[in-house]
Amino acid sequence: DTAEQDLAQDEGGSQHGDPLDMLADVAGYADGEAWWNALVESSRPGPEVFAAIETAITELRTISDANQLLGIGRYQRDLYREAFMRLALRQALKDEAGAIAVVLGAWHVPALRQKSTQADDRAIVRDLPRVKVESAWVPWSDSRLAMASGYGAGVAAPGWYRHLWQLHREGDDLGAQAFAAGWQSRVSGLLREEGLAVASASTIEASRLALALAAIRGEPTPGLAEMHDATLAALCHGDEAPLRLVERRLLLGERVGAVDEAVPQMPLAADLERWQKRCRLKAEDLEREIALDLRTEAGLLKSTLLHRLVLIGVGWGRLLDAEAGRGTFRETWLLAWSPILSVRLAEALVYGVTIEQAAGNKAAAQAAASTDIAGLAGLVKACLLADLPQAAETCIACLQAAAVSSSDIARLMTTVPTLVSILRYGTARPIPEEQLSALVSALAAEINAGALSASLDIEPAEADALRKAMSGYDQALGLFGDNHLVEMWQRELAMIARHDRAAPAIAGLALRLLHDRQAWDVEAVAASFSRALTPPASPAEAGAFVESFLAGGAEVLVQDRQLLSALDQWLVDLDDESFIELLPMLRRGFAEFAISGRQRILSLVGSGRVADRASPSSAGSELSPEFVEQALPLLRTILGIEA
Repeated sequence: DTAEQDLAQDEGGSQHGDPLDMLADVAGYADGEAWWNALVESSRPGPEVFAAIETAITELRTISDANQLLGIGRYQRDLYREAFMRLALRQALKDEAGAIAVVLGAWHVPALRQKSTQADDRAIVRDLPRVKVESAWVPWSDSRLAMASGYGAGVAAPGWYRHLWQLHREGDDLGAQAFAAGWQSRVSGLLREEGLAVASASTIEASRLALALAAIRGEPTPGLAEMHDATLAALCHGDEAPLRLVERRLLLGERVGAVDEAVPQMPLAADLERWQKRCRLKAEDLEREIALDLRTEAGLLKSTLLHRLVLIGVGWGRLLDAEAGRGTFRETWLLAWSPILSVRLAEALVYGVTIEQAAGNKAAAQAAASTDIAGLAGLVKACLLADLPQAAETCIACLQAAAVSSSDIARLMTTVPTLVSILRYGTARPIPEEQLSALVSALAAEINAGALSASLDIEPAEADALRKAMSGYDQALGLFGDNHLVEMWQRELAMIARHDRAAPAIAGLALRLLHDRQAWDVEAVAASFSRALTPPASPAEAGAFVESFLAGGAEVLVQDRQLLSALDQWLVDLDDESFIELLPMLRRGFAEFAISGRQRILSLVGSGRVADRASPSSAGSELSPEFVEQALPLLRTILGIEA
């Protein structure tokens, strides 16, 4: 809310800049960051430079241009912050004997020096709303120290400043030459890790070039700009692409800090640390891909930890191939730790003091509060993958209760594939097969009994959602392997295909599923197909039927010439306005066909005879060469085939 208020207040000409840019401009630097780097970070000055900076900033704060540069919102917020700083400093002087050290940004130094009474400062902050805050110590990271993260006091390149800091700690005997050589050696090492060939001679040349550029530009030591230009010229041969491969690790860094052991840790953080040691997983502020073999104890342990963390909202890892291999014995995760995850770990403490307890309790709480059966099915699967059998049983019970009271057939259909995939392909953990099988059977029986009613007299958007759910349900039911349920489903499909009030999109899919299952012979399918395309069906309804029917693939038209003939005749009979209206539907229907299937259909039409030559109904279906020549370009466009 505060950020939104600041943005709203700043909409009046604020430039949102850095006031130090004004000092940098006077000194001849590109921006305040470069000026500060040259004056303080790279030159290792004495204490006198900070007194000079304070004098310059005190003068700068008296200039109206500097305050306008901040914007109204930030300017007002600084007044609040600085009043609070002075109050805290007065309290510290009362509580502690001796001198007090204050660590703050240089911009705020004049505010602490100014004469102000305690009463005045209290008056400034008196009207601010009070907010209750719960806090915990969490480790920081390179990416969070960067300005790119949104951290107002951040720097452009934490990795660069770490290099400077290490140089300062190693002693004064190391000069600019050693500094440049150290940085370019690091760049070379990172490029080699990415598989690029970097010669030692090129590294030496990059160091020398950085020193030469610094001398030409009047700098005592090479800065980040000089290092970048030298790297680009000597190591990357003018190509920015190789440098981008290592730029994040080089400039931002990948380190994650640690909370000192003397600092009391919250129970979940301590439990995560134990898990990390047990799994030999290190928290890194860098994306790293790992492949886990769940048949090994180590792989299964890591997978269990990552799945449990996902359940409590601590997304240290993201599963990349959830469907590849059907999730049986192989998982690939993308790991990346961020300090915000430590905050989320603290928030999850309300669910338990261990990761296992918190994950199970949170899943159970979500299940109890949810009536979304598709979401509940996802929770069941997540609990099984996280090896939380008790939580899984709770979620299954909640899913059963929600399914009983649900009348949304489409939502019920979307639930079945998730449960069947668990039963069919299993997991590396124990699963309650009997309980899940009974649940799938109950859901399927309810769906089979209500699919016809759900498909009658519904809007196109609702029909499209039901069609998508119905396709996935049909595949899952086939995998489940219960012949009685399959027979029930085929009877329901037949009733949908025959019913006059069934939504065209649903009827088209039902007919296609009956054809693919060979539940109806070709003549019956062709008759139903032709009936759906003839009046009183409107062109829009017929188009929806055709689009849904064709979604299964091209072979149905290639092999069954009667269907192709019926489709062809329907298109020929359309008036110009209806044909143009239905073109998008036709394009969508044919888009799922393989290019080879489209070409075969085109060749059949281009031959001048669409229907089967052996069929009596094909008599007189010859087309003139002139008509074929005119029609083929349009047909190629509809089918998406280049001429």
